[in-house]
Amino acid sequence: MNHLSGRNYASAKKLYVVLAAFLVWGCATVEEGRPVRRVDPSKQTRMAGTGVESDNIREVADKMIRSLLSSPAIARSPNPPTIALLPVINNTRFPINKKIFITIMKARLNSQARGRMYFLAREEMKAIEAERALKRSGKLDSDPRRQRSRVAGADFFLTGRLEGHSTAGRGGVSDYIVYTFKMIDPESSVEVWEDIVEVKKEGLDDVIYR
Repeated sequence: MNHLSGRNYASAKKLYVVLAAFLVWGCATVEEGRPVRRVDPSKQTRMAGTGVESDNIREVADKMIRSLLSSPAIARSPNPPTIALLPVINNTRFPINKKIFITIMKARLNSQARGRMYFLAREEMKAIEAERALKRSGKLDSDPRRQRSRVAGADFFLTGRLEGHSTAGRGGVSDYIVYTFKMIDPESSVEVWEDIVEVKKEGLDDVIYR
């Protein structure tokens, strides 16, 4: 019994040493890691590359919003126009979330336009059609004063495009990106508004965008 107890004690001691070493290694790993910090999305980060960064997205969105609100199609319209969003086209070498430009612009325009324009919720069309059908069947309550015979159509389409030109050599990399956004009259195909932002960056190292 004493011999077995001694062996059990030795095994337990070894296990304790292993666990203690693992805990010390884990703590050291956490302490040595870089802590997460909150940064201003309007500023260039330390890990920035030559591609589309958050500060570029905000810069482009801010300029397009100011330009669009001052355009004759919006500023001189006797009635608030309805706008449908079309996908943004990305022809650069960088993979980006193409919806982020339109998402920011729509949210800020809805906040700043103050009733001078309205956006159509085309992405929720299935839910809208289902709700309308239930109301008209009598299964759901509805205010007759708010009912329309048809869903609202678009007075304008809003879309954008990113075009890029890249060069690379021993001295580093260079990327020239052109951001354009425009508003189109779907009845006539006339582009009633368009604006542009050009950004060129150079760097020694490239980074990976996801």
